[in-house]
Amino acid sequence: MISCKNLTFSYSPQKHFSFPDISCADREALLILGQSGKGKTTLLHLMALLLRPETGEILINGKDIAPLSAAEAAAVRAGQIGIVYQRPHFVSSLSVMDNVILPNYLAQKPQDKNHARQLAEQLGFADHLSKKTNQLSQGEQQRVSIARALMNNPAVILADEPTSNLDDENCRKVIELLKNQSEQIGASLIVVTHDQRLKDVFSNQVNL
Repeated sequence: MISCKNLTFSYSPQKHFSFPDISCADREALLILGQSGKGKTTLLHLMALLLRPETGEILINGKDIAPLSAAEAAAVRAGQIGIVYQRPHFVSSLSVMDNVILPNYLAQKPQDKNHARQLAEQLGFADHLSKKTNQLSQGEQQRVSIARALMNNPAVILADEPTSNLDDENCRKVIELLKNQSEQIGASLIVVTHDQRLKDVFSNQVNL
């Protein structure tokens, strides 16, 4: 479970954000909607401990993670948070398989190739595990990014505009995959987007 209370963040005196309190339980999905400039990605980066809030609490399973040191935050991010970025970030010199198991390495866990293969089968890219990521289509790269986010069975999955560059069919597939996978591992799923197509797919919604 993840919840945020009284979160604020400033890039400058002119660019200040105050966010509504949010809460997302295990196996629940929350959609955070907002147009560009409303702070969606900033909020996601705060929840992922990529940014530090000026004020407020970020609780994962009841523990406030906002005050953690950089090293402690990195450990929490590696072990408990799965992030699906708007544009997938891969290590181009590594194979698809090695990119998928990278979170195991970062969290100092055994590199579980069997788990990676299972996710690849479920997400439809098992035939591409030996390729480099730049040999994949955009949709395939997105599915690899989802698998990588799930490798450590995180408590929280954060997805930043996961459908913005997808057609309607692939949009539906990606959201189904995210929701199904988060339910399977008991994670909280938070999707931030301006994609209005998702309004009908999520019962829990917050507008920024």
